[in-house]
Amino acid sequence: MASLASLSIYTVPGRAGRAESVKAPRRRRMAVVRAKVREIFMPALSSTMTEGKIVSWTTAEGDRVSKGDPVVVVESDKADMDVETFHDGIIAAVLVPAGGTAPVGAPIALLAESEEDVALAQARAQALSKAQGEETPPPHAAATAPPTMAPAPATVTAPTNGIATPHAKKLAKQHRVDISNVVGTGPNGRITAADVEAVVGIQPKPKAAPPPPPAARSAPPAGIPLVAAVRQPAVLPPVPGATVVPFTSMQSTVSRNMVESLSVPTFRVGYAIKTDKLDALYEKVKLKGVTKTLLLVKAAGMALAQHPVVNASCRDGKSFSYNSSINIAVAVAIEGGLLTPVLEDVDKSDIYLLAQKWRALLKKTRMKQLQPSEYSSGTFSLSNLGMFGVDRFDAILPPGQGAIMAVGASRPTVIADKNGFFSIKNEMLVNVTADHRIIYGADLAAFLQTFAKIAEDPESLTL
Repeated sequence: MASLASLSIYTVPGRAGRAESVKAPRRRRMAVVRAKVREIFMPALSSTMTEGKIVSWTTAEGDRVSKGDPVVVVESDKADMDVETFHDGIIAAVLVPAGGTAPVGAPIALLAESEEDVALAQARAQALSKAQGEETPPPHAAATAPPTMAPAPATVTAPTNGIATPHAKKLAKQHRVDISNVVGTGPNGRITAADVEAVVGIQPKPKAAPPPPPAARSAPPAGIPLVAAVRQPAVLPPVPGATVVPFTSMQSTVSRNMVESLSVPTFRVGYAIKTDKLDALYEKVKLKGVTKTLLLVKAAGMALAQHPVVNASCRDGKSFSYNSSINIAVAVAIEGGLLTPVLEDVDKSDIYLLAQKWRALLKKTRMKQLQPSEYSSGTFSLSNLGMFGVDRFDAILPPGQGAIMAVGASRPTVIADKNGFFSIKNEMLVNVTADHRIIYGADLAAFLQTFAKIAEDPESLTL
């Protein structure tokens, strides 16, 4: 009946006014409550970023900002980027000053909606600061020694009526001890051999220590490293007189990626390439901004188009992906770290367009202003140290890629042809490190043969 009555409120035309009175509270409950104080959080500027460092604040406490205004410059693990605000308001309190770090998602500033709310935001900032100061790590159980229990007083037992073990009776007879006067400490006051020995004054024999467990027996003496132990990061004492400098965010990321890469099974293949024609082409195009590294990048892109398995990647350890785009990451050393800006669709771009893209990427790299898509989309990597006179080196495979090419300098080399005649040719040695889970020796050898064919007859690079 109640349901019918409530239904009639909405269906009977004569009771429309009553229906409106019933609906009104719902409209009041749906009223929008506007926040007076908002938090500005540390953003995640890349997929590998776990914390960020405040480079500088572009605004100060008390400044009024609008939605979309940059308020702070944050150093991620790859670049320095401006962080914008999503709301209008006043910067009421800076929680993390310039030079400080905060984990991703942590508040770094408070934004007040109006002048009247600034005091509320500052009080909230003081409460947050006080709460962080009062946080203390929980005590470790191993560091707290258990309380020492006082030994229970020995129970004094009256002399028994000769209740003793056979061994105790034998000892009493040997030492002419009246066993009826011995106080027994055994179960129910029974006299043991130790009780008789105590009356006679015989010191008890020390008990042999139990054999150590197998792990303890196999432990080497102090000072000898445990070869079979699980490897853990070694914390070595500082060298006297040395200055300890903590890693920057970029160096921490490089270190973490390199350690991760060492868990991937890899193999390396070297290949010698004649570079006389490549060197001649470089002399023609370098005035147009084309570097030798770009010629190698273009040659690698064309070879990868014919051998897509070398452009594949394994990211989960269970499967691999054939990448539809050939994006080559090029290692660039900058002050305090290493970045790998990515040239996308290398096989579809001519070398002059690649040179234009590379100049823009290089400028942003040196200013640490690369966007995440400009350094994390690589499918193959190339590292060239030939300009430093390096003959050969092995590169470490970046996480999530199938292979990386390490290029050395061109050197004059004496070469014998099939007829036994000798000539001097310029040769360059390239070493490729590949993920052995998805790439095998035959695949890599075929790729290097194609790469060498293109580099030794490089006219196709300018088409």
